[in-house]
Formats: sequence, C-alpha cells, structure tokens
Amino acid sequence: MERRRNKKKMLQADRRMGNERRAATRYKVSLDVEWEGEWGRRSGTISDLSELGCFVLSSGDAADGSLVTLFLPLSAGMKVQFVGEVTNHLVEVGFAARFLDLTYAQKEFLSNLIEMYKEE
Repeated sequence: MERRRNKKKMLQADRRMGNERRAATRYKVSLDVEWEGEWGRRSGTISDLSELGCFVLSSGDAADGSLVTLFLPLSAGMKVQFVGEVTNHLVEVGFAARFLDLTYAQKEFLSNLIEMYKEE
C-alpha cells in the first residue's frame, strides 16, 4: 500500500515538472470571478491568466473535460462571460481551463486585462 502511495506521489510530481507545456505565457493575477459548472455557480479567484486559458482557485469541484462558464468582472457589476474546458483539476484547490470559441471582443478584453496586470 505504501509503495502505491509513493508511486502516485511521483506521478503527480512528474506531471508538474519538466518542460513548459503551455502554448501561451501565463501572467500572475488575482481576479475574483464566478464560475458555473454541473454543480451550480461558485466563486473563485483566477490566479494566472493567458489569452488561451486560466487557473481558478476554488473549492468547488470541476472534472477534467467538463465545460465551465466563467464570469469575469467588467465594470459597474457587469461581467464578461467565457466558456472553457477543464484541462486539469486539483481537488479542493482549483482547476485549469482552456477558453473555447473566443469572439473578437473576448480576445480584446483578455488582451487588455493581461496588459493591465503586466504593468503592475
């Protein structure tokens, strides 16, 4: 049993180590958001962001391959909606999501948001 646990820990470590697998640079952010999945709407915090996806810190569970809707704050209570596919989840920590079918306006919003965090 102990051997199996050690092997599992090694596999988890291997998954996070090695060459960078991301196609776009991720930027450190701290952005409170809401997200919705199979189990309803939850709150979370985006901890890193790129033009292609993000990582959401949240205790709500989101399974790999599932679709989530992310609601990013715009202004005066308005929100910009994004659909993403969960590419990796860590139980009780959060999940990585790849944005799907971005419109021109969504791409511009992400680009402007990233520029704002780059300058900080």
